[in-house]
Amino acid sequence: MAPAGSGKTTTLVARIAWLIDGGTAPSTIAAITFNKRAAEELTQRLDRAIAPLGLQPGAVRVRTFHALGREILRDVGVSVEPLIDRMELFAELWPDPPPGAYARLDTAFSRLKLDLAVDVEQIRADTEAGPTARAFVEYETALADRGGLDFDDLVRQALDQLAGNDRLLATWRGRCAQLLVDEVQDVDRSQLRLALLLAAPANRVFLVGDDDQSIYGWRLADVRRVLAIDASLPGLRRMDLEVNHRCPAPVVERALALIGHNRERFAKTIRPRPNAGGTLILASDTADEPERTIRLVRALPGDDLTRAVLARTNRELRPAIVAALALGEPFRAPSVDLLVDDDRLDPMLDWVERATDPRRPLLQRLGALRRSIAIRDEAGRALAGAILAWAPPFTDLAALRSAIDRTRQRLAELRQDDARLSLATAHSTKGAEFDHVAIVGMDAGRFPSGRAVAESSEPDRAMEEERRLAYVAWTRARRSLTLSYDPSSPSPFLLEAFTADELGVVDLIA
Repeated sequence: MAPAGSGKTTTLVARIAWLIDGGTAPSTIAAITFNKRAAEELTQRLDRAIAPLGLQPGAVRVRTFHALGREILRDVGVSVEPLIDRMELFAELWPDPPPGAYARLDTAFSRLKLDLAVDVEQIRADTEAGPTARAFVEYETALADRGGLDFDDLVRQALDQLAGNDRLLATWRGRCAQLLVDEVQDVDRSQLRLALLLAAPANRVFLVGDDDQSIYGWRLADVRRVLAIDASLPGLRRMDLEVNHRCPAPVVERALALIGHNRERFAKTIRPRPNAGGTLILASDTADEPERTIRLVRALPGDDLTRAVLARTNRELRPAIVAALALGEPFRAPSVDLLVDDDRLDPMLDWVERATDPRRPLLQRLGALRRSIAIRDEAGRALAGAILAWAPPFTDLAALRSAIDRTRQRLAELRQDDARLSLATAHSTKGAEFDHVAIVGMDAGRFPSGRAVAESSEPDRAMEEERRLAYVAWTRARRSLTLSYDPSSPSPFLLEAFTADELGVVDLIA
């Protein structure tokens, strides 16, 4: 059990080096990580650690689950090319979807493949199959026609090949005689099946994870899977890392007060490192979002250390980008899509210039643009709405286009891959850390996401995952954590971790 900041990667590296130093052949050790970034970090640190043992870089197999599945399939002669992008194939099959249809199908298809291991032929033969099941058959048929696989197939088909080929299974069990699995709380059902199949029957398997950081339910992770994992591994021993070496003591204290409200979690001891100095700031602010955010960015410490502004969603980071532009602050925000970056922006404005009367007010001309876009084109209508929202300060189309050009120039100057200031969602910073962290939108309905909870078939469990996400965000901080909120509607998570007096919401609570 490796809580936030407790040194899970250090522990993985140390165990592998200890195994090799004790005589275990590197070719029989395999470490599986959840994503490519984690695999790269583990590989770099491991190569440095085993160099004094006389081993070359790459001596130990470190793979993501999908890369391991690809390697297994190639080993048995199954073609893994082309690897089909699911969303691109969706667009070919269903070019005019209702809003949100692609996302719903993506989750449903992954569940059918990875959680339920459904045989498409069984659905094809079912005369009462529903629309989602029929769409799955159509999708799988299109995949087969193209002779390719999708991302989920790398794990699903690797499992099928291992289960049906004793020689292949024996080979890969030999290569994974000592198996280490990182972030086990994030695995889906098929990934866990793959790990346990490779580890059996000796079960020399070392699992590292933290139930309190299980935040990928939408990717089919389920915290109950790790809570009950001992049922699949008789004799499993649990070892707890107890010290958070990263965060200031007040951050550890309040993060534990927050996550302690979850019911689906292991009981555990977590404590800060000795003399864990640092600050936790409650930034109560009644201003509107742009002003509130610019004050927050301006108030970040002016030292040369790393800083991050985190939010629940990418959309909520846009005011932080506006603040960085206004303050001349270099930043990196790789996951945030901006209006001015959209390839369709200039063609839309060209349409307005060509197809609408220049004598009409700008907002009327842009309104005509929005009406011209099909209702089912959710992204197009959202972009047109964003243009409308940006347009009121400008007298005409030329002024709007000039402002767009200035913004693009400013972005080109300030958007830097090595900037000290990172703007990111809480999900994307899992495994990362920063010296100073500020979290925007700690308000009711925003964090936790009102939509995520309301649309869940299990609202209580959705709330627990949202709480885990807040815990992850808070525990990214090494030196200071600032929580920004409106005192008239603070997040229930703040009310769980702080007193009403501390939050300044005594009247609201009463």
